Amino acid sequence: MLTTIVIIVALLFASLRVVKEYDRGVIFFLGKCTGVRGPGLIILVPIFERMTKVTLRTITMNIPSQKIITKDNVSIDIAAVAYYHIVDPKKSVIAIENVYDAVNQISQTTVRNIVGKFSLDQLLSQTGDINVQIKDVIDAHTEPWGAQVTAVEIKDITLPENMQRAMAKEAEAERERRAKIVAAEGEFQASVKLGQAADIIAQHPVALQLRTLQTMSEIATEKNSTIIFPAQFMTTVQEAIATIRGDSKSK
Repeated sequence: MLTTIVIIVALLFASLRVVKEYDRGVIFFLGKCTGVRGPGLIILVPIFERMTKVTLRTITMNIPSQKIITKDNVSIDIAAVAYYHIVDPKKSVIAIENVYDAVNQISQTTVRNIVGKFSLDQLLSQTGDINVQIKDVIDAHTEPWGAQVTAVEIKDITLPENMQRAMAKEAEAERERRAKIVAAEGEFQASVKLGQAADIIAQHPVALQLRTLQTMSEIATEKNSTIIFPAQFMTTVQEAIATIRGDSKSK
């Protein structure tokens, strides 16, 4: 009698399962799938029922680096990362033997196929669009397995050394081009201002003499100097002062 009670208690404890909030249990009765249970406490029929746990959390999967030939025949190494989660636990157990390995393999193949359709410049400038294309293709393959791919990101692109040097030269040439354009625009703006100043001086000849006096004053400030003004120059200065006074009185 005691042995029977012990066996019953052991079978009872063996039939109890606890499924966490982020897990689901796929139940098999004599090898036939009868449904999905959880989360919480689950009671299984001893001997006859078996349970396979499936996590519903998002899984981060590294796509290993692989050599790819771009559309313009450049050999590069690309590594990526994919994020997916199980949306149908029943399919993920029945339709595929190992969903993680399957998603990993199809991701590697898809990255190689999609990236090979683009040139190197497109790959570097349109990474976001390429990521979306890769994600859509992988998601189409994983849907029958009960898995949904939420994102795929290219995280590392390794270029050959000769290509790196060529791109560095190109970037340097581009910076030099921009510097020359900025310098040319500065010269153009300066010439426009000088032309406007020349027109004003042509209309008011006295302005040139005043500018000369200002330049001499600046020179004398920096270094002690003795400046001798010719008589003709002084006459011109007096005329300039008289003109300025006349303009002030007229105002």
